[in-house]
Amino acid sequence: MIKNIFKKLNNGLEKTRNNLTDGISNVFNSFKKIDEELFEELEDALILADVGVETSTKIIESVKVKAKGITEVEELKEIFIREIVSILEKNESTFEIKEKTVILVIGVNGAGKTTSIGKLAHTYKKEGKKVLLAAADTFRAAAIDQLKMWGNKVSVDVISQMENSDPAAVVYDAISAAKARGTDVLICDTAGRLHNKKNLMEELKKINKIIDRDYPDAKKEVFLVLDANTGQNAISQARLFNETANLTGLILTKLDGTAKGGVIIGITDELDVPVRYIGLGEGIDDLEPFNSKDFANAIFNFKN
Repeated sequence: MIKNIFKKLNNGLEKTRNNLTDGISNVFNSFKKIDEELFEELEDALILADVGVETSTKIIESVKVKAKGITEVEELKEIFIREIVSILEKNESTFEIKEKTVILVIGVNGAGKTTSIGKLAHTYKKEGKKVLLAAADTFRAAAIDQLKMWGNKVSVDVISQMENSDPAAVVYDAISAAKARGTDVLICDTAGRLHNKKNLMEELKKINKIIDRDYPDAKKEVFLVLDANTGQNAISQARLFNETANLTGLILTKLDGTAKGGVIIGITDELDVPVRYIGLGEGIDDLEPFNSKDFANAIFNFKN
């Protein structure tokens, strides 16, 4: 089982590995001595791998300090990789879904939000938990039908109302159903209107108020789904959503189809929000819990 996960991770991150590590290796292989030009080339390689300007600069400055007195390029490479691994580990914590948990899932259209909800439901159900879904993204055309399709696929009930209904009313109904049925995990699909932060903020406030009032003993999570293909735009989205939604976790989708997986380093560095899951394919079992050491191993062959 563990072997299969590593294989999936290695295969799924192939494009990112080629983009990030090949760029870095080419830099290190081109230099015989450590100088300012080497650091500039490394910073460029990080930026080209979608790590982000701010994080790339921060990594290089920290490596410079830690590499004082170092003369061997190979030794510098180890310090450099360890610096990236330390960023990936920054917000990592043990994550476990317990009974009476409400997960609000947000994200812009096309990021893979509803698909991720279906896969989460499948994952938690496999763990023996009672799962219920709430179709509270009531404004996007076909969002309710899409969630119902996933509900059928994973044999999980979906609480819904008509299109354009009040999302908070859907969550209210879902909470009532969850309490009546002894549900362990209630996952709510919510609208991701990033272009109108005021509407999004008001909607989430209303939903949170209902959860706090009617389900006060439930643990609340807010997961943001991001498409890894969008690179630096994913970091901008995460920043904006975090201002409004008080995020507790991130889901990074479509990592298997992009060379921009380096964005996970920038996201982890710039936001104090842990990456909880990564999407490595289209299959129902292709949403994996994020583990920084496994990720670093798959990208850099880092086993320490």
